[in-house]
Amino acid sequence: MVSLAPTADAVSDIRLLVNGNDITSKSAPVIVNDRTLVPVRFVAEELGADVQWDGEAYTVTITKGDRVIFLTIGSQLVEYDNGPSCIVSDVAPRIINDRTYVPIRLISNAFGIGISWDDATRTVSVDSSKVSSVEAFYDADMTSLSHGDELTGPLEIGIAAGDAIRARTTEIRLMLLEKGTTKGLVIKKAAADATSLSYSPSPDDNGEKTLALLFLDEEGKLVAGDAVSVSINVVPEITITGVARMDFINESASFGVEANFPVYAVEYKITNITSGRTRNSGKRDPLSPYSWTPVMEENGICNVQATVYDKSGNAHQGPLMPVVVSVSRRISMSGVTEGMTITKPVSLIASRNFDVNETTYLMRDPKAGIITEIVTVPYGSYEWFPGPELAGEKELAVRVEDTRGLYHQSTFVKVTVSDEPQFIFKGLGPNQVLTSTANLSVKSNIVPTSVKYLLTDLDSGISRYIDGTGDSGTVGFTPSGSDDGSMRIQAEVLFNGQKYTTPTVDFRVYLGKTYGPEPLVEKDSFLGLASSMAVVSMEETGMSAALQTAQAILETGWGQSIPVDKYNGVFSHNMFGIKGVGTKGSVISNTWEVYNGVSFRVDASFRAYYNIDEAWADHKQFLLAQPRYAPFRLVMYDCAEGAWALKRSGYATDPQYAIKLLDLINRYDLWELDKQGF
Repeated sequence: MVSLAPTADAVSDIRLLVNGNDITSKSAPVIVNDRTLVPVRFVAEELGADVQWDGEAYTVTITKGDRVIFLTIGSQLVEYDNGPSCIVSDVAPRIINDRTYVPIRLISNAFGIGISWDDATRTVSVDSSKVSSVEAFYDADMTSLSHGDELTGPLEIGIAAGDAIRARTTEIRLMLLEKGTTKGLVIKKAAADATSLSYSPSPDDNGEKTLALLFLDEEGKLVAGDAVSVSINVVPEITITGVARMDFINESASFGVEANFPVYAVEYKITNITSGRTRNSGKRDPLSPYSWTPVMEENGICNVQATVYDKSGNAHQGPLMPVVVSVSRRISMSGVTEGMTITKPVSLIASRNFDVNETTYLMRDPKAGIITEIVTVPYGSYEWFPGPELAGEKELAVRVEDTRGLYHQSTFVKVTVSDEPQFIFKGLGPNQVLTSTANLSVKSNIVPTSVKYLLTDLDSGISRYIDGTGDSGTVGFTPSGSDDGSMRIQAEVLFNGQKYTTPTVDFRVYLGKTYGPEPLVEKDSFLGLASSMAVVSMEETGMSAALQTAQAILETGWGQSIPVDKYNGVFSHNMFGIKGVGTKGSVISNTWEVYNGVSFRVDASFRAYYNIDEAWADHKQFLLAQPRYAPFRLVMYDCAEGAWALKRSGYATDPQYAIKLLDLINRYDLWELDKQGF
C-alpha cells in the first residue's frame, strides 16, 4: 500500500521560483532523503503544462506540447512521451498535504529545462529558457540496452554500477512491466557483483514493455535502478534435440526440445504418416528427455512434433521432424529373471514391440521336455503363483498371436519353483487402525483344507478363532466393543494334515466416533483468502504469490479438506499436509500404507496450528529451510519455474503436480498476484 503521508521536512526558508515567478506561498518545498521535492501541479502549470490527476489509480499525467510525463504515486518509475523513454527516480512522487510532490530534478528531466540552486538566497529556480538533458538519478546502467530496442530472443544484459552502489547491494533484480503501469513481474535475479544476466523474452510478452534493473539492499529496499523501454517481438523457434531429420531409429530414441523463449511444459506427438497411428506424451517437464521405443506398427516414416507452452499456457507448435523407424520384431518374458526361486506370486509379462490378438504363457519341464500352457489371455500380464506340485526347475516363455494371425514365441527363462506351500495374509496391515469391517483372506499356492484366523487381544491376552470359508478363507471381520484396543492376528492354514501360519500382524481396533477433514472457509471465499495471504508472504520471503496460492488450492481442495484429529475433532489449520509437531502440537489423521498388495490407512501425526497464519508461515519456512529445496529457492520468485523445481526436488509424488499448479495459475490469472512495483 502506498504511503500517502510520508515523513518529510518542510523547509519554509527555501524559495521556489518558476520562470522568475515566486510560487513559494502556494506550497513550500520539502526535503525527503536529502532531496528537494516541489509541488508538481503548481510548477507544471506555471510552465504552461496541463496536469491530470486520476484519484482511483493515483497517477498524474503531465502534458506540455508533444511531451507527456506519466507518474504514479509511490512508484520510482517515470515514463516520458507515453512510454518511449523512462527513468528510475531516486524518490517516488508522493502526496503531502493533498498535493503531489516530485524531486526537482524530475522536473528538469521531464521538460528538458534548467534548474538551479542559489545558496546565498536559498532559492530553487526553474527556468524554461534554459535547456537541460536528461540526467540519470543513479550511477547504474543496463549497458547493452537502449530505449526502443527490439528484443527477438535470448540476450545477455550488461550490468554497470558504481562502487558505492555495489557496496550496498545484496541482490539485483530484472523486472518486466507493462506500459502505462508501474508494476510487473520479477523475471531474473542475480548476485550483487554480477556484471551481466541472461534474459529470454517470451511470445506472451510481445509488445511495448519496460525493463527495470533494480539494485536492492538486504532489507529489500531500492539502492539504485535503471529502466529502458523496449519492444518485444519473439517469433517462436522450436527445435527437437536428440534426433535429426530422417534419422534411422531401430531400437529407441531419447529427445528433448529447445526454444528461443522459456518453455514451461512440452508435449510430443509422434505420427506414422502411412497408418496415421499416433502417440502423445501428454504435457511433461521440458527439461526431462522423452524416451520413445517404437513398435513395429510404427515402422516407416514418422513425424515427431513438439508443442511447447509458454508461461501463460499458450501453445506453440514446432516443425515436423521426420524420422525413419525400422525396428525388428522383439518378444521376451518379463516379470521373472533367470535363476530366480519363486516363493510368492509373480507377474508374467509379455514384453513385445508389436500388437497381438492373444497371449499365452508357457511352462516347460526341462527334464521331460513337456510344454504346458499356464494361461491364455488377450494381452497383458498374468499373476502366477505356482504350487508345490510344480516344484523344481521350470522354464517359462510367452507365445503370442499377432494381428496377422502369425505366432511368435520368446526364449525360455529358467526358474526354480519352491516345494513349500506358501501363504500370504490379506485384509489387515501393521499398525492399521480398524474402525469397521475388514475382509480377511489368504492367498495361497495350494488349496487348503481349512483356514482360520487367530485373534489375540494384546491388552487382556485372550485369544479366539475366526473361521474362514472357501479356498481363500475369506471372512468379514466386524470388531465388537470387546475388541477395542490393541490386537494381533495370524492366519492358520491346514493342508495335508499339517498346520501352517502366516506372520502376525499387530493392529488396533477403535470403535468410537471418528472425525474427517473439514472446510476452512466457504469454497467461494478461499481464493480471496489464500491470495491475500500469499501476497503478504511474497513480500516477506520473495516466494511467488501465484505459486503459493495454487499450492494452497491444490493441497486443500479449495479449502474444503483440512486435517482434524480423527479421535477428538480438533481442527489443525494445517493447509499443506505437513507431518510432525506444529505450534499447537499435532493431530492424528490418516495416511496410506501397503501390505501384501493391499492399501490401508494408519494413524500419522500432522502439525497443528492455532491459526492459518501460523500454518502458512510454517509451510514457507519448511521450503526455505530444507536442503532438498535449494534448487527451488533459486527460482521461487517465478511461479512456473518454481512449480517444476518443487516437483524435481521431490515435493510431490504426483507426476502431474507441476502441470496441475500451472493450470490453476493460468486458469485463474494468478500471475497478477506476482506483479509488484518499486
